[in-house]
Amino acid sequence: MDLQVTHLRTLQAIARHNSFSRAARALNLTQPAVSMQVRHLEQALGLPLLERVGKRAFPTRAGEVLLAHADRALRELEAGAERVQELRGVVAGRVRLGTSASISIYLLPPALRRFRMRYPEVEIVIVTGNAAEITRAVVANDLDVGIVSMPVRDRELAVTLFFRDELVAIAPPEWKGRRPRVVDAATVAAHPLILFEAGATLRRVIDGWFHRAGVAPRAPMELGNTEAIKKLVEAGLGWSVTSWFSVESEARRREVTALRLTPTLERQIGLVRRRDKPRTPALEAFVGALEDLRRVLERRRPRQT
Repeated sequence: MDLQVTHLRTLQAIARHNSFSRAARALNLTQPAVSMQVRHLEQALGLPLLERVGKRAFPTRAGEVLLAHADRALRELEAGAERVQELRGVVAGRVRLGTSASISIYLLPPALRRFRMRYPEVEIVIVTGNAAEITRAVVANDLDVGIVSMPVRDRELAVTLFFRDELVAIAPPEWKGRRPRVVDAATVAAHPLILFEAGATLRRVIDGWFHRAGVAPRAPMELGNTEAIKKLVEAGLGWSVTSWFSVESEARRREVTALRLTPTLERQIGLVRRRDKPRTPALEAFVGALEDLRRVLERRRPRQT
């Protein structure tokens, strides 16, 4: 029976997106081409593999069985291709990373640039989402590695501490406070606040810090974008609490005033992988690059001024 790898990848994409059209866009194919590949698979196997419900598509029982085997087979093929490249002295393959938007914007670009220069044959795919989405994708093997807020309690995942993300208060640039610039919850809550929207992981960490101090801040302005929050603080509309790495550049340029918190507020960021994930050369090289980044971040922790 001739089952083509490209057709199996197309089936995977449809199941992932629950849509022929979105799968076509992801694969850079036309929708008729995607439909034709599915028809070839179904004709070869003699059973329908997908069920259309309105504009959405879902695997049938036969489709689920085939996808389970196809996932394992395609992983083995990718690992084999990488091993062959390794025999040539070349690290090649694909690494799929999932993380938050803020980490992908403020931390990863320099590390990814260095990695690309050293390993030009490795394709890097980056997906952003919240911690729950990323860990689910790693468990499902849709992603190879994730960088997420801890704790992570899935037994299928190996979790290692990546770095400790220290949170700081940020005030308008003209704020003149006592030195050293360290503020407590009551001081922060005395000002209008501009925080991440309720439900966000970082917002829960911040709310917990206020709660432990017995402080109930006034209803904050809520936004879902770090850049927007920083601009409003810079304009003098309030204070915020956020990750040091996301405001480091503005603080050094004195566009905002960064203030350390007392007691110190940190969240742990972890590196997650499936316990049974094959350690391909490309993945090992990428994890090594993340370890280099971790050491850089430790040297960039905020200092009292």
